[in-house]
Amino acid sequence: MKKVKYNIFGLLALLGLMVPTLTACSDEPDSDNFYTFTGEMASDFLKNRTEYSEFTEIVNRAGLMDLLSAYGHYTCFVPSNDAVNTYLQGRGLTSVSQLSDADCDTIARTHLVNNMYTTMEMTQDRLATSNMLGRYLATSQGFDEDDNAVVYLEGTAHIYYALKDDSVENGIMQPIDMVIEKSNSYIADIIRDQAETANQTFTTFYKAMEATDVISQIAKVEDDTYDAKSYAKYYYTSDFWKEVAWVPDTKKYGYTVFVEPDEVLQSKYGIAKGDIRALYDLACQIYDKVYPNDVSAPGHSFENLTDSVNPLKRFIQYHILTRYVAGTSDLTPMDVNIGVVQGAFGFEETLINPIEWFHTLLPHTMIKIEKATVTAYMGNATKGERYINRRYDSQYQIEGQHIDPTVEADVTHDALNGHFFYVDDIVAFSDEVQNKVQNMRIRLDFSSVFPEVMTNGLRFEGDPTQDDNSGVPDDSSTPKNGRNYYFPLGYLDGVKFSNCYVVLRRPHINFWSWQGDEWNLFGDYDFEFRLPPVPYSGDWQVRLGFCALTTRGVAQVYFDGVPQGIPLDMTQFLNDEAFLGDRFVWDEGPADYDKTSDEEKASEQKVLKNLGAYRAPRSLFHFSTSEKLFFVGNYRTHRRVLCQTYMDATKDHYIRFRVASDGKQGNNNEFMLDYLELVPKSVYGVDGDGEMEDDL
Repeated sequence: MKKVKYNIFGLLALLGLMVPTLTACSDEPDSDNFYTFTGEMASDFLKNRTEYSEFTEIVNRAGLMDLLSAYGHYTCFVPSNDAVNTYLQGRGLTSVSQLSDADCDTIARTHLVNNMYTTMEMTQDRLATSNMLGRYLATSQGFDEDDNAVVYLEGTAHIYYALKDDSVENGIMQPIDMVIEKSNSYIADIIRDQAETANQTFTTFYKAMEATDVISQIAKVEDDTYDAKSYAKYYYTSDFWKEVAWVPDTKKYGYTVFVEPDEVLQSKYGIAKGDIRALYDLACQIYDKVYPNDVSAPGHSFENLTDSVNPLKRFIQYHILTRYVAGTSDLTPMDVNIGVVQGAFGFEETLINPIEWFHTLLPHTMIKIEKATVTAYMGNATKGERYINRRYDSQYQIEGQHIDPTVEADVTHDALNGHFFYVDDIVAFSDEVQNKVQNMRIRLDFSSVFPEVMTNGLRFEGDPTQDDNSGVPDDSSTPKNGRNYYFPLGYLDGVKFSNCYVVLRRPHINFWSWQGDEWNLFGDYDFEFRLPPVPYSGDWQVRLGFCALTTRGVAQVYFDGVPQGIPLDMTQFLNDEAFLGDRFVWDEGPADYDKTSDEEKASEQKVLKNLGAYRAPRSLFHFSTSEKLFFVGNYRTHRRVLCQTYMDATKDHYIRFRVASDGKQGNNNEFMLDYLELVPKSVYGVDGDGEMEDDL
C-alpha cells in the first residue's frame, strides 16, 4: 500500500508540474464548470470554520467565493485569523473592512493556486504552478517549533503540520501561520534594496550595474498593447490528433540575474565592497582575451563604463538572462516523478546531465546551465544541484559556478519582471568558457530557443499523461488537459513568418517529441528565426531533430538567405531506401542498438552523415508509466543537417523554412520543429576509420 500511495503522489506531482499558468481569473466561473457534489467544497471549508473568518471575508470581498464553490482543482493557502490580524497590524489597520477591494483581490489571489498540491509534492524551491496573480510561490523545507517537518512559503509562512493536506471536493486546503506577500517591485528595485537597504550582501555588483547602466536594460515588464482577446482559436490536425490552440494570455518580459555576493569577490579576488574599479580591472583580465580588437577602443576605458565594448559592462551583462526563471528547478529541464521516470523529462540522467542553454544580455552569448547527475563525472559537484558553465567529462574538468537554491526568509528574490540567484564564483564568458566549456554540441529544445515561452509560463502546460483524441477538441475556456498555443507575428523576438500558424503543442509523455512538446508550422509557410549564438567563429553544423510522419510536408531550408541543398522531406524515415533501407534493423529500441559493435555504429553513422542525417541521440526518450522508449531505436525520430557552414560569432544568423510541398500535403503542410543542434567541427569533423561522433 505504501508503494501505491507514493506512486499516486508522484503522479499528482507530475500533474502539478504541467498545469496551465493562470494569470487572471474570472470572478464568474464558466457554467460548464459547475458540478453537483455531496461533499465539502473549498468555499464550504472557509465558511464552516470560524478560525478562518477573516480570510473568508477577504475572499468574499474579492468576489472569488463562487469560484471556490465550483468544479476545479485548487490549492488554497488559508491564513488563520491570528495571521490576518498580524498582517493588518503591520499595515496600521485594525479590521479587514479597512482594506480596499483591490487589496482583498490581491491577497485572495496570492493565496489561491489553480492546481492541487500536497506538502509531499512541494519538493522544489517553488510551486510549479503560479498563483492567481500569475506569480510563483517560493517553497522550502524546514522544521516548526515542535521539530515537525514543514513546508515554508516565501521563506516565512509555514503550513501547519497538524492541519496540512486537508482535502475538499475541489482542492486541497493548506492552513498557514502568516499572510503571504509577494513583492510588486521590479528586479532592479529588489537588487537595489538588497545592496543598499537590506543586508548589503552585494553592493559591488549593484554599483557596477548602475555605473554601466545595465540597470536600464532590465526595466521592461509587459507589452500593454498586446491583446489576447483579439485573436481567435486555431483548430488543426497533427498526425491524427484534432486539437485547438490559443494565443498566450500575456506578453511579459523578464530577466534572471546571477549575483556574486561581496564576500565572494572579497575572498576570491580581493575586491573590497563597492570597489568597482577593482571589478573593472578583473573584467579587463577576462574580456580583453575574448575581445582583443576592442582593447584600444575609447569605450574600453574606465571613464566609459556605459559603452557597449566596455569590459565591466560586458561582465555585468553576461550575468543576466533575457527571460524570467522563477526557481532553480526551471534552470534545467523540468523534473518529473512518474513511473519509470524520476528526473528530467526526456533525459537519461545516467548518461548525460540535463542541460539548458540561455541567451544573456551580452550580445551573441549564451550561458550553459546543467544539473549534475552522471556519477562518473561528478567531480566536486553535489548531485542534483545546478551549475553554470560546467564541463566535467573525459576531456575537461571545469567545475563551473554553483547556483544557490536557498529560499531566504529576509531577502526578496522574486520580482514582477525577474528573479535573482546567488552564485559562488564569478560568471564570465571567458576564453576557457568560449573555447572549452562551450566547444561542444549545443542542443536546445525549441521551447528554450525563444525566451518569451518561459517568461510567460507556456512551456510545461497541462497534464502530459492525458491525450486529447476524442475527435472533438476541448476548446472550453479551461480545457481539462491544458492548452496548446500559437504565436501572433511579432510575439517572438527574432522571428518572421507569413501564410502560416506557428503552434506549440503541450507536452505528452507518449509523443515522439523530446521533453514531450513540439512546434509545428501549418499552411503555406515562410518562417524565419534567429539562431542561438555560437561561442566562437568557425565551421558549424546546424541540425534539426524531429519525428517524420506521412502526414507532414516538405520545406526548402535557407541559411542567412542562401538555399541549402534539396528540400527537407518530413515524410522520409531512416528505413527508407533513400537512407538505410532494411539495413535499419534496430527499430525495437536501444537494447538492440547497444548490442552492435562500435565499428558497426561508426560505419552506419558515416553512411547517414554523407546523406546529411543522424540517428536520434541515445540519451533521449519518451515514456509510458512502465517503460522508456529511446529515440535512437526509432526510424522516424532522427536529425537532419540543415546546413554546414562558417558562422561568425559576432553576428546574428538565421534559418528560414519555406514550404515546398506539392499542394496541401498531409495536414496542411505540417512541418515539425522539435529540437535544434549547433555542432562545431571539433565534434562533427571525425573521419578516421572506426571513429564516430558520440551518440549521446
